[in-house]
Amino acid sequence: MWWLLAALSVLRLLGTTHDFFGKGKPDDPEVNMNVSQIIACWGYPNEEREAVTEDSYVLTLNRIPRGKNSARKGPQPVTYLQHGFLTSASDWILNLPGSSLAFMLADAGYDVWMGNSRGNTWSRKNVYFSPDSSEFWAFSFDEMAKYDLPATINFILEMTGHEQLYYVGHSQGSTLAFIAFSTDQALARKVKALFALSPTTAMKHVKTLLSIFLVFPKKMFKSRLDMYLSQVSGTSVQTLIHWWQTTPPFYRAEDMTVPAFLWSGGNDRLSSPKDVEDLLHQLPNLMYHKMIPSYNHLDFIWGMDAPEQIYNELIEMMKQNVSSFPVMGKS
Repeated sequence: MWWLLAALSVLRLLGTTHDFFGKGKPDDPEVNMNVSQIIACWGYPNEEREAVTEDSYVLTLNRIPRGKNSARKGPQPVTYLQHGFLTSASDWILNLPGSSLAFMLADAGYDVWMGNSRGNTWSRKNVYFSPDSSEFWAFSFDEMAKYDLPATINFILEMTGHEQLYYVGHSQGSTLAFIAFSTDQALARKVKALFALSPTTAMKHVKTLLSIFLVFPKKMFKSRLDMYLSQVSGTSVQTLIHWWQTTPPFYRAEDMTVPAFLWSGGNDRLSSPKDVEDLLHQLPNLMYHKMIPSYNHLDFIWGMDAPEQIYNELIEMMKQNVSSFPVMGKS
């Protein structure tokens, strides 16, 4: 994960694509927008809410309550999207509406909520501590799983009147789910199913610094690169150090009984196929796994073909009764 930080930082320092590559293309207008503004720019309804954790962090939640052309006002099934390492809720809306998971889910009839982990650009508040203090930054992804997810999920269910929701997590967003739902069974019962993109629980098989250059989509320098780099967010030093510990954390994925649907990449240098294979053998309620040979770590959120490879079938699976899926490896 240090390598991902370094790669993103270097690219950001290089400047925007039109500056660095001399193409003269103006920035996308969304480059200087926050998450709510990007959603509104595409004509979707949106809300911004705040949830307070047990340890007093104030987390911003972004919501797309319905599709762009939907007139529905009644309750709709709820989906929660949790971003990965060093990013934010913007992960789910950076591509065009037909290629961004949040917009696709909203148009498919879901009430879509997107979280922002403590310390990122949009969740840099605490009831007692200033982000200028060392106390504010005394956290890792352990605290995100222990405090952020319960506060967020409980807030969403209270707001919507639902008893359960669907959870989609990319990279560290899936890590938080594996930790929280294996250690907090009351919280796990509030989740209908977990959809994990580039699932990450350990980095035992990340071996070389060359991986820094291999986390990006093959067609890296495409038209919306300015957008991607403008939305790189922050986290604590403790989180960076924690990720550098490549041995598995002291959590038992075996204890997570939430139905799990996983998509992994054959070319993923941060959530390696070998680490994913180890995880697959641990999950007692694994419903589905698809390995996409060409995919690397960021294709799951930035890939132009992500709808065809992942999003369309993910949405279709949500529409089905997840209890009807057989557990993989069991009759």
